[in-house]
Amino acid sequence: MPDPAPDHNASPTTPRTTASSTSAAGSSEVPATPTGAVRVEPRGQRGLDGLWIPRIARDVSPEAPLIDRVLQARGVAPEQRDAFLRPSLAHLHDPSGIPHLDDAARRMLDAARAGEPIVIYGDYDVDGITATSILYHTLHHVAPDAPVSTYVPHRIEEGYGLNAEAIRELADQGARVVVSVDCGVTAREPARVARELGVDLIITDHHNPPESIEDLPDAFAVVHPRHPNSDYPFGDLPGAGVAYKLAWRLATLHAGSQRVNEPTRVLLLELLALAALGVVADVVPLVDENRVITRHGLGRVKQSTIPGLRALVQACGLDGEDISAEDVGFKIGPRLNACGRLGHAREAVELLTVARGAHARTIAQQLSTQNDERRRIAEHIEHDAIGLAEGADMTTPDRRAIVLAHEGWHPGVVGIVCSRLVERFHRPCILLCREADGACRGSGRSIDGFNLHHALESCAAHLDTFGGHDMAAGLRLHEDQLDGFVERFTQIANDRLQPGDLVRRIRFDTEVAISELTTPAVAQLERVGPFGRANPPVAVRLRGVRLLGPPTRMGADGRHLQLKLRDGDVAIRCVAWRRGDLADTLAPNARTDAIVRPKLNRWNGRSRVECELIDLAPIDA
Repeated sequence: MPDPAPDHNASPTTPRTTASSTSAAGSSEVPATPTGAVRVEPRGQRGLDGLWIPRIARDVSPEAPLIDRVLQARGVAPEQRDAFLRPSLAHLHDPSGIPHLDDAARRMLDAARAGEPIVIYGDYDVDGITATSILYHTLHHVAPDAPVSTYVPHRIEEGYGLNAEAIRELADQGARVVVSVDCGVTAREPARVARELGVDLIITDHHNPPESIEDLPDAFAVVHPRHPNSDYPFGDLPGAGVAYKLAWRLATLHAGSQRVNEPTRVLLLELLALAALGVVADVVPLVDENRVITRHGLGRVKQSTIPGLRALVQACGLDGEDISAEDVGFKIGPRLNACGRLGHAREAVELLTVARGAHARTIAQQLSTQNDERRRIAEHIEHDAIGLAEGADMTTPDRRAIVLAHEGWHPGVVGIVCSRLVERFHRPCILLCREADGACRGSGRSIDGFNLHHALESCAAHLDTFGGHDMAAGLRLHEDQLDGFVERFTQIANDRLQPGDLVRRIRFDTEVAISELTTPAVAQLERVGPFGRANPPVAVRLRGVRLLGPPTRMGADGRHLQLKLRDGDVAIRCVAWRRGDLADTLAPNARTDAIVRPKLNRWNGRSRVECELIDLAPIDA
């Protein structure tokens, strides 16, 4: 970024880590296999919940310190160690390398200075909300009096992305420049309407683009890191990351040089917090620029100068805490998403842009209330979907995909349930909501090695619309096409997946003894984060440990499990989420192998090591 604070630990290069695909549920990390390639079944120990695969990228010395063994297992060479553990803002790439970004920035800056009405058109998820907010703050900074407004489509009434009717309405209201964020790369008809009405449409997106330039929308500019003409070095930025790069270039154009003034520099640093929320919530690979943005952005969330973001942190009960990627994934992100799922995402955009004081606190509390309702609805749909899938034999090795439709499901929540079913049954899942007009609208999630977007392309004859990523997508079709779509999609899954692909892969970094999991050692492991897709939490294998005492259920409904594992004279507490059922099957003092994620539990100024239990492989019958 322009004129960053001095970083004496900066390295001239960023470790280049190959991003591997992961499931939307985040359950594993196995490189995707190209369509038609021969799949090699990995060998490993089988636990209760999956196949254990060591994440070994190179030879690892068992005598090396734990942190070094983990880094080596992840392919971080010794010369890359410091740069990986201390990601620097100096590692961010020049935004001008993204095709047409400079054209977009110049047009936006000229419009802002000339007082032309600008509309930022965002998506209704966290990535779109934060991307919208980033550009809103930047435009008001470089031109405080500029007539800038925001527009977010209603998830149910309008659906995802740019739509021609909205473009017409915005043009009628005087918009001269419309800037999409996190959507639009396939919106050819809305782009045609915009050009016809004299509106300069600037598209910024990160979803799968067309393969040829001829198939891109005819917009003023299409800004995408994987543009068909792009040689930008990192293609996995989310919408908020692309918006941040555009904001950065707006700032340097406004300054007339790469060195911006201090207030602008402070703003760009502040906006890293919003960009980090988008990176984590959109489950993009946490490598390269995404890792830099997240590491520096998460550290700014708690002390943000954006009143609405501070109010949201307080509503999540995180004030006074260091914000982690896990906090974003399980607390902050779901609240921002909730209003778009059950109401209208414009409230979340308002919270992160103009809301102040009591109004910001009110919106943040409303988001928490909506999130509680979203959770209740999701649990109900999940219960229904599991029963329907099992009843239709969609969870057997002979049918390697789940595709269900129901008239009582909420279209804003089915994507969450898809992720849960993928985690439970480890196969692609699509859930659709039957609507009164005969349409079926829904979402899909996938597993490693199965490109969901590519599969939907092969089903295009049955679909009205679809779009998304390799691992997640949205779609719409008419009810009379449903049976044909179910059979076609299932056949594609059966052809491209083997029965062994339906077994969850659980990757671990190295083997350890419990005595190695000291507070200093686990504190070092935290530096491997922020954790997410392509850089999952550190997992280690324990061999031949014993249960110390009986395991017990925990939580209001007893769905979680806690136990202690003992290795000689050393024991450690473990928690297994959603595995309360094991309390009745694990005997005290039973011998087992285990995969665990070591963590530090900080409380009242003290830290102690605890573990999240991922899987067990009992040795004693």
